[in-house]
Amino acid sequence: MLGLYVFAFGVVFGGRFTESPDETTLDFALGVFLGLNVLGLIQAIIGSAPTIIVSQPNFVKKVVFPLEILPAATMGALAYDLLIGFGLCLLGVVTLGPGLSISVIYTPLIIGPVFLIALGLAWFLSALGVFIRDIGQIGSFLGLALLYSSGVFYSAERAKASAPAIWNYLQWNPFLQIIDSLRQVILWGGHPDWFSLVYAWIFGFVILFSGAWFFHRLRPAFADVL
Repeated sequence: MLGLYVFAFGVVFGGRFTESPDETTLDFALGVFLGLNVLGLIQAIIGSAPTIIVSQPNFVKKVVFPLEILPAATMGALAYDLLIGFGLCLLGVVTLGPGLSISVIYTPLIIGPVFLIALGLAWFLSALGVFIRDIGQIGSFLGLALLYSSGVFYSAERAKASAPAIWNYLQWNPFLQIIDSLRQVILWGGHPDWFSLVYAWIFGFVILFSGAWFFHRLRPAFADVL
């Protein structure tokens, strides 16, 4: 998929994240790879979370079991995949790309909110999936919408310059800010936008606590529905 995306957006359409003539198609590919890794976790959560509780009725009806562990375990497994892909991307930056600078130390701070959002969504969607079984059908649409609205193939600066009216709404997408900041510190050796970073952390905690509250609020009815 990375090869197809880079061929379409990087080769055919000549996509770039910066205006610098030094940015190559390989740099663009590494930037896309960063975005795909981050967004892949959220897309996988959206696709799998609605069936987590439904697929384990014995834990709900016959065993005294902390059900909130099931979505958390799924998120942990998917986060492991993210970290593997992220490690491969860093290896590519070191061996094939521009190399890493001291700015890479900001990476854990930037990517942290992604795990909070993923866990909150896992709790929310797994609880909702017990009552609305068809919610999983919208997962592919939401994943595609996130793919094109999260800056995987473009930078925040280019989006702001090209479509300022749409940017007024797009700027509140935390994944766009997170992915753009990751590219800044890993590929270009820059610094993250601190305002965007604080916003991403606040958004992450809001989603985490909202998902936890929603799960515990609906949990007493799981057994009756299943």
